[in-house]
Amino acid sequence: MAFTPDEAVAARVAVVVDVLRATSTIAQALASGYRRVFCCRDVEDARALRDALGEGLLGGERHAVRIPGFDVGASPREFLEPRAETVIFSTTNGTRAVLAAAAACELVLLGSLLNLEAVAAAAGDGGDDVCVVCAGFQGTFALDDAYCAGRIVALLPGARTDAAVACEALARAFPTALDGLHARTYGPPGLEDDIAWCARENTLAVVPRLARMFDGAAEILA
Repeated sequence: MAFTPDEAVAARVAVVVDVLRATSTIAQALASGYRRVFCCRDVEDARALRDALGEGLLGGERHAVRIPGFDVGASPREFLEPRAETVIFSTTNGTRAVLAAAAACELVLLGSLLNLEAVAAAAGDGGDDVCVVCAGFQGTFALDDAYCAGRIVALLPGARTDAAVACEALARAFPTALDGLHARTYGPPGLEDDIAWCARENTLAVVPRLARMFDGAAEILA
């Protein structure tokens, strides 16, 4: 269990969680018909990758605001209809967490409440060596990610670390997923519709996973 990307440790399987909003949005994009999503660390990396590929929808945010010049932001509601085959994505916390997990773990999955049971089943199929990696908020603990991680951990087999037990206990403290996500103390106002969207459970069967690294970006497929 890693509460921030810097705490990610080598494991057979990593489940990356940035429930508000990157991993929820990537799951929604792939479920909606986008073929692949590239996760990039920096804005310049995303722009350079689109130039190299010659195609792709630029999506992402910094501090919850769409990046200037990008086609879309990071709301899952912006990805309900495919506008291209490829999304090139860069966010404040989530895409960096994906890259950190890719550097440490053999199999990288992306988890959210939207695909809660599907991602837990896929991670459990990989055996007991699973690390849930929270994106956190600017390198620190984020309650919303820990809540979602606790929901995933509760569905996994095998022994738990103390951190995983703490996540499970935290998740049980909230009567609903929406309560768990609203308990966060960071972030700007104006995300209420996205929070409600991301709090829905098991609406998607897709399990985004790392296919390969390409020009420093993580290519994610369903």
